[in-house]
Amino acid sequence: MNEIIELFSFAFFRNAMLAALLSSIIAGIVGSYIVARRNVFISSGITHASFGGMGIAYYFGWPPFLGAGIFAVLSALGIEWSSNKGGLREDSSIAILWSLGMAIGILFVFLTPGYTPNLMGFLFGDILTVKVSDLFWLAGTAACCILLITLFYQAVVAVAFDIDYAKVTGLPVQTIKYISAAMVAIAIVLSIKVMGIILVLSLFTIPAAAANLFAKNLNKVMVGAVLISVIGSLSGLLIAYFLDLPSGATIIFTLTILFVILKLVQFFK
Repeated sequence: MNEIIELFSFAFFRNAMLAALLSSIIAGIVGSYIVARRNVFISSGITHASFGGMGIAYYFGWPPFLGAGIFAVLSALGIEWSSNKGGLREDSSIAILWSLGMAIGILFVFLTPGYTPNLMGFLFGDILTVKVSDLFWLAGTAACCILLITLFYQAVVAVAFDIDYAKVTGLPVQTIKYISAAMVAIAIVLSIKVMGIILVLSLFTIPAAAANLFAKNLNKVMVGAVLISVIGSLSGLLIAYFLDLPSGATIIFTLTILFVILKLVQFFK
């Protein structure tokens, strides 16, 4: 117990714990929306497409996550536009942007003169290197997610579960979908620092899927997903530290174990 208390004397560990907490709030809210809309594949496409922005940013000497954020938002809006107005099937547009983003990222990283950056942190995350500036971005995004879902909950539910009803009632469906896609993209990119491109989608889907076992209303699913994500992320971070394991992979493994336990509880209930 004393060893755990001593850990909080280190700034890097306090930052990591706060990052895990804020990422869990974001993932719980946004992930529940993704699962409700059955948009997991779209989110995966946005995640991998963002790597193109990282590669471009490295080439021009910009902050990599700025490039990733811009590329991710443009990819999200592009998927929504092409599937609704461009006459292209949604799965086709996702596959195109997914592979194009990864290809662009690899090419620009290769073309970057001088030192080639270590891509492992971007692919698998490194929560122990989170900076105070990263925490401000995560906190701002978490606050935006809470505010938007509080103010526009009914509209979000209508678009997520019954888009025809939403259109009949006069809701600006396309605008809501574009804003939601942009928020999903931003949330995913900011969480890449914690989980990495490869694992971040699991952070957004596993807690929501686990909460969905016991709750059917979207607001209850979101609350449950946040709680499950917080428990799994903080526990996984502590386990990773004491066993000297990769933090991102350990957090996802812990969340998966929690999901299995909750599934068994539901089964024997």
